[in-house]
Amino acid sequence: MTRATIVCIKWGTAFGPDYVNRLYSGVRRNLSVPVRFCCMTEHADGLHPDIEVIDLPQEPFRADMDAALAVANRQGAMRKVSLFRQGVIPDLDGPVLGFDLDVVITGALDPILALAPGDVVMRHDWTEKRKGRPTGHGSVFRYDPARHGFLYEDLAADAYAEVERARGSEQRYTSHKAMDNGVFTYIPGEWVVSFKYDCNPFPRNWVAPPRLPDDARVVCFHGRPKMPEAVAGYRGSLIRRSMPCDWLQDHWIDRARADLGDAWA
Repeated sequence: MTRATIVCIKWGTAFGPDYVNRLYSGVRRNLSVPVRFCCMTEHADGLHPDIEVIDLPQEPFRADMDAALAVANRQGAMRKVSLFRQGVIPDLDGPVLGFDLDVVITGALDPILALAPGDVVMRHDWTEKRKGRPTGHGSVFRYDPARHGFLYEDLAADAYAEVERARGSEQRYTSHKAMDNGVFTYIPGEWVVSFKYDCNPFPRNWVAPPRLPDDARVVCFHGRPKMPEAVAGYRGSLIRRSMPCDWLQDHWIDRARADLGDAWA
């Protein structure tokens, strides 16, 4: 592989351009090949000039998708499916490694990029795994539009039914659709970890700062706290409490600033 194609999606204003820029820095610092980094968004202001912007499309099935999401009380979700359409990333050759914006890169990504060629790869969702259910977690996902076009095409063909079947969950839709087609592999759990479950679990979080597991390559900040809260220290609830996190300051902010400069990170 001569270069890696990386993608994220940013819509609305919940995450600023600094999240995208720091993700870009973390990815390129932790891959051994050159990086093509793409961001699908309608708000490109503030993105590093090396980031390739893809316009966020208005899908023809958006109304049906939103109607089903409203019933599932998940309005605004499932925009990520636009990334799966063949041709949306111009001149693409090979697989794509995608990330949500509420993750921090902390280790080598080459093994995730190379894992189970031909399959969709995601980590087993923490809650679903605990309940014995087979659903991937959507924060990190590797796919190939040339092989996995069904991820877009099936939803486009009957958006209401597919969203209803997935109960409004993009990660359930993506992972179960890939499983149904026999092309799904879980990313090892030690590579993609949860800040609240793996780094800062209750009750340890009351007596010690968060720890970074030895083989963690991506840390997911699903739920609370998000990264700025965890850096500073967080007291959201009895269980979701966190002391200030020095290693997060290092990986997410300091290394990105050293890499990109203060203006971009």
